[in-house]
Amino acid sequence: MAVPNSIGDLITTTLRNRTHKLADNVTRNNAILRELSKRGQGLMPFDGGRVIDQEINYANNTNATWYAGYETVAINPQETFSMAEFDMKLLAVAVSVSGEEQLKNSGAERSINLVASRVQNAETTMDNVVAGAMYSDGTGSGGKEIGGLRLLVADTPTNSVGGISRTTWPFWANIAGTGTFTAAGIQEDMNSMWVQLVRGNDRPRIILCDNVAYTAYQGSLQLIQRVTDPDYASAGFTSLAYMGNTPVVLDGGYQGSTAPPPGPAAGGAAASHMYFLNTNYLHFRPHKDRNMVVMDPDRYSTNQDAVIKLIGWAGNMTISNGFLQGVLK
Repeated sequence: MAVPNSIGDLITTTLRNRTHKLADNVTRNNAILRELSKRGQGLMPFDGGRVIDQEINYANNTNATWYAGYETVAINPQETFSMAEFDMKLLAVAVSVSGEEQLKNSGAERSINLVASRVQNAETTMDNVVAGAMYSDGTGSGGKEIGGLRLLVADTPTNSVGGISRTTWPFWANIAGTGTFTAAGIQEDMNSMWVQLVRGNDRPRIILCDNVAYTAYQGSLQLIQRVTDPDYASAGFTSLAYMGNTPVVLDGGYQGSTAPPPGPAAGGAAASHMYFLNTNYLHFRPHKDRNMVVMDPDRYSTNQDAVIKLIGWAGNMTISNGFLQGVLK
């Protein structure tokens, strides 16, 4: 064995003591994932398979019949459901310690500090990569990245999502509009978008903004009208309210100049974007056996004096209704 068991056990113990909290850390770092997890329908683990299947209801039942007396009722076979297919994407972050590092950091406390620091760095990296990927278009890292909001709620909704063309099937397309992003015009643009996304009890559950969009909305409000959402505020997000109780959340903030690989910087929404999301139909689909967990066994190289542990995730983002999602850009 390349590295004594003590360091391998130390990495494993440290990871297992910390990674059970990792998914919650990502949730707090990512307003989309937090909303999907909070509402139940958004977080949908899957068991396995070649692809991630997402059921969609795309048509009314045409057998609805007005009738009188003994008139017949339509009983034609119906095809009102279909399936979108999304590829499973894989992500891993490695924590490694060489034999030389173990010797130089001899003594239990020094080793613990070394390993704990690297585990914490791995957690932060996964936080940032997942948060950035949930706004991606799925083309990052040669198409191996998950498809985020730029794919599912596209600026130009003529793309294909889950194997279904939005040009051929317009019901599958989201709503896209042009935003003014000034204090004078933002509420009119938001109102215009909102009314297109209401269907009975269905309505946007959260509005995600970059710095520009959030600042415009904040500037449009009288100070006395600035009501924050206490749930998001308690989780550390800067938020306001719209249409009574819909949280308008800043998912921008600090925009780092260096993107953590793979994917865009963990700054949230793209510049000058405001997403109106109905999270009843937007889903985060992790594999039930690999949702930010420690991957076994340890990795030992045959020609290196080192031990490596991987934190792994597998899954994708999916959507089951397009026309109830919107973006101002």
